[in-house]
Amino acid sequence: MSHCKFLLLSSLFFLLSCSTKKEVAKWNLLPWPQMIHQEESQPHQLIKGEIGPGMIRERWVNHIPEAVVNPEEAYRLRITKDSILVEAVTGEGFYRARQTLDQLVASSGGNTIPALEITDWPAFRVRGFMHDVGRSFISVEELKRQITLLSQFKINVFHWHLTENQGWRLESKRYPKLTDSSSFTRLPGQYYTFEDAREIAVHCKAHHMLLIPEIDMPGHSAAFVRATGVDMQSEEGMKILKDLMDEICTEVFPDMPWIHIGTDEVQFTNPSFVPEMVAHIRSLGKKVISWNPGWNYQQGEIDATQLWSYRGKAQPGIPTIDSRFHYINHFDAFGDIVALYNSRIYNADHGSDDLAGSILAVWNDRILPHESDIVLQNSFYPNMLALAERSWLGGGSEYFDKHGVILPTDESDDVFKSFADFERRMLWHKEHTFAGEPFPYVQQTQVKWLITDPFPNGGILDATFPPDSALSDNYSYNGKNYGVRPATGAGIYLRHVWGNIVPAFYKDPQENHTAYAYTAVWSPQEQTVGLWASTQDYSRSESDLPPPQGEWDYKRSRIFVNNKIIAPPIWDNNHTEKTNEVTLKNENFTARPPIAVHLKKGWNKVLLKLPVGKFSTPEVRLQKWMFTFVFVTPDGKKAMPELIYNPSMLKE
Repeated sequence: MSHCKFLLLSSLFFLLSCSTKKEVAKWNLLPWPQMIHQEESQPHQLIKGEIGPGMIRERWVNHIPEAVVNPEEAYRLRITKDSILVEAVTGEGFYRARQTLDQLVASSGGNTIPALEITDWPAFRVRGFMHDVGRSFISVEELKRQITLLSQFKINVFHWHLTENQGWRLESKRYPKLTDSSSFTRLPGQYYTFEDAREIAVHCKAHHMLLIPEIDMPGHSAAFVRATGVDMQSEEGMKILKDLMDEICTEVFPDMPWIHIGTDEVQFTNPSFVPEMVAHIRSLGKKVISWNPGWNYQQGEIDATQLWSYRGKAQPGIPTIDSRFHYINHFDAFGDIVALYNSRIYNADHGSDDLAGSILAVWNDRILPHESDIVLQNSFYPNMLALAERSWLGGGSEYFDKHGVILPTDESDDVFKSFADFERRMLWHKEHTFAGEPFPYVQQTQVKWLITDPFPNGGILDATFPPDSALSDNYSYNGKNYGVRPATGAGIYLRHVWGNIVPAFYKDPQENHTAYAYTAVWSPQEQTVGLWASTQDYSRSESDLPPPQGEWDYKRSRIFVNNKIIAPPIWDNNHTEKTNEVTLKNENFTARPPIAVHLKKGWNKVLLKLPVGKFSTPEVRLQKWMFTFVFVTPDGKKAMPELIYNPSMLKE
């Protein structure tokens, strides 16, 4: 038997009236709900005066029939001219409904919300993010801020990677040497006390977010070895580790149901290590999750596995979490979010017993000591919003295997329209929900290009080709014809960092070639604008050398506006020895001010010359044959308004 109780939403004290169906496009919900029915009637006054607690009712129901998967988080939200009714099966469902209602209220401008009925449920039960704080410490307050913000978008898992070679970041009262400064090789003395860890756990619980602590074993354990003097796989090491698990499971995280044990990237010397540790942690009342590939589990030997990039493969009978084709520390700000948003989670439309969902992971092998840089340079919030929508809504157009990181150029294409609508809603939240937070994304669906077929340069990066002299729809060079094709976006991969595994602009890119990208940009007036530009996204997991002074990269790329070369920034880093212990500074465009560029009134010519030699060099292990280019406001907060990108205006 269902019953009702009042639900107080402090943010709902404002005047309300109904909107019409034509106003649906104004909603800025993220993630988009599964089912919406809106009233067809003309606008009318919904409620006069402020909404009090008696106007919003919460009704517990036994089931919501439409929720064919994950019914425990399902809800129904009914807004009528008289009241607001929320129905759900669990408290978690009521919390998800509140998130939707709060977004409706926020995007209404405080004046109107639509009369409608939303029936909603998640396609996947795991929708999370992971921070590697073993390598790069993040403060308690910053983690709590992220949990608060992301919970508003129905993210429900925080995976906390607490230990690494560089440092053991969780206090142990039984083995205090673990967090002694002498046991760290990076950011010594920065760790979480019992009180800190419990504070995070309480904050997660308050925001209906599952906390999964990870203690990596037996690999990634150099900090453990420094502190204890023994290897984890030794008899003494296992004894200490079991004692630590007792402490962590019963004293630090007694209410957390899961423990992640890593097991990746290690040579197993003790065949009993993993089975014994799993059995011990299970005996403490916890479920155990592990990386895949890692230990070779059989059904029943582990409670879940997390796929380590595209190399991990799901196993029948073992719940799986997809890491979304590698990690966002390799992602650029514009191209990779296209693939992240468009692609199905583990190529499935929705979850199942065996497919739990997805967690986006941030690994900073390259040190980023400032937590704001971790958020900024990994484009953390834009990527998380793409995951939030895809993991809640399910579906997608592919699995990184059709368009990959390239947007369709046909604006009537459903894939383009879907991404453009997501982009519109995401940018609204950038301005409102994430105001003041690092959010390095601006509109890119309006940026149009023509890109040539690649010309063979024979390894001579300065070689010249017909587009250096004049631009055209087609070219003849050494008896061969070279055409052009359109592209859309502010970040275009000619070849993805993972080669042909992730499709990019060129179907079969080869080394030692030169490409040209060009467009015309119409400005309504003569003005100085900002420019976000780059020809190499620096992964936060690579020890790549900074570009040579006076060059954009090691590929001899060139950028021209109105035939005037755009000089690269003065690079803050000048080191010549590759190391992960030199922090990235202004190598990535997200971490530097926009370049000031003068535009004339009318059409402005933009040309990029983009050579590539080898795809891996001594200076840069993973060459990204790509470019980023978009005009932004001088402060870099938005795409420069009123500009038109139309490469056809350059045809000669």
